[in-house]
Amino acid sequence: MFVARVTGSVVATQKVASMTGHKLLVVEPYRVDDTARDRLVQTGRTLVVVDTLGAGLDEMVLICQGSSARLTPETEKLPIDAVVIGLVDTVDVGGRTIFSTRAEP
Repeated sequence: MFVARVTGSVVATQKVASMTGHKLLVVEPYRVDDTARDRLVQTGRTLVVVDTLGAGLDEMVLICQGSSARLTPETEKLPIDAVVIGLVDTVDVGGRTIFSTRAEP
């Protein structure tokens, strides 16, 4: 699993029948900054994922990839490699919050 930010969506009018009705998102994975471990930084990769939760643009999401992506009830019969399995509220590393959806005071 990893965290990623939603950067866009994909529309495919022609696809296998089992994929009809499933929302596709473009996401960019993030990782903890190696040097300071006090923030998330981009990895430079981009993935297309199936969204089962209704994530929106710029939201931070939790992604599951590989054969595990087909282990949810919504995706067990889909030919997919990555799926949104959570909407991220906070990320804590070493007892410090390095990402939060809550506005700063």
